[in-house]
Amino acid sequence: MNAYFFKPIYQERIWGGHNLKSLFNRTLPEGKKIGESWEVVDRPEACSDVLSGPGAKTEGRYNLHTLWLEKRIEVFGTRAPDLARFPILIKLLDAQDKLSVQVHPQPGQGGEPKTEMWYFLETTPEAKIYVGLKKGVNREKFEKAIGTPDLPNLLHNLHPQQSDVMFLPSGRVHAIGAGSVILEIQQNSDTTYRVDDWGRVDEHGKSRALHREEALASIRFNDHEPQFVQPHGERVLQCPHFTVERAFIYPGEYRVWTSDQTSFQYHFLAQGELKIDDHTFKRGDSWLVPASEESYNLEPLGEGAELITVQWGR
Repeated sequence: MNAYFFKPIYQERIWGGHNLKSLFNRTLPEGKKIGESWEVVDRPEACSDVLSGPGAKTEGRYNLHTLWLEKRIEVFGTRAPDLARFPILIKLLDAQDKLSVQVHPQPGQGGEPKTEMWYFLETTPEAKIYVGLKKGVNREKFEKAIGTPDLPNLLHNLHPQQSDVMFLPSGRVHAIGAGSVILEIQQNSDTTYRVDDWGRVDEHGKSRALHREEALASIRFNDHEPQFVQPHGERVLQCPHFTVERAFIYPGEYRVWTSDQTSFQYHFLAQGELKIDDHTFKRGDSWLVPASEESYNLEPLGEGAELITVQWGR
């Protein structure tokens, strides 16, 4: 199998931890709380380096942006959009403390719009997320509660479990509570408007910047009590920006995956072990199969595997 493997870019966050090391055997920077691992990113301030893949050894060191510019159809498929950068960003989040109450702007509201999806890889019994508003909450009630202990009571909350999925269109107010490790698939955007940060300060006693005016202009105030995504077969989610599928591959099962040349296939192994041709993959591994790859064989090892696949949205 021809595939590209990328070097993760680790990001220190006040709410992060060390679960990426314990769960996925990652080597993390010493003495830092790692909240995010940017697995696939093509931005001016951060771009994924190619560790290995077709042509990487003979043609020099590639990064994702180089592939996007020079091998767009071959790697990303005939449906790859005519944009300056690869428009999907894929992260791992290790939320060991609460993230801020925040929102991402909708198109046309300034900044970079961001629609995203959370796939829960690991959760504690106490894990909680806040998504959307409780019924009856309007802008006036919400605005009055900002900065007070009443704000969490206005947010719709859910307790995620492993393999749950939450869709977050731009404009949906949200926060991740402590106790989850998440695969996040999103538009290529880094615009976040913080509404409230739970009164938190850093080790120097300084609070993070808030963006209340921009957030209030972006929040969908008619977005009440959204629920977890209910997958239909192996299709987890389909939106204009990406399509996500999940396959449970059981012991003794054997699959042949084929490409129609229209899209890359990015795989993340959420659980178990897999063998693809002469490659063996373990939990937390990820790789991008180019659209030009005609087919490849998947064989589960041990107790089977849970495989997440990301392609172009349809």
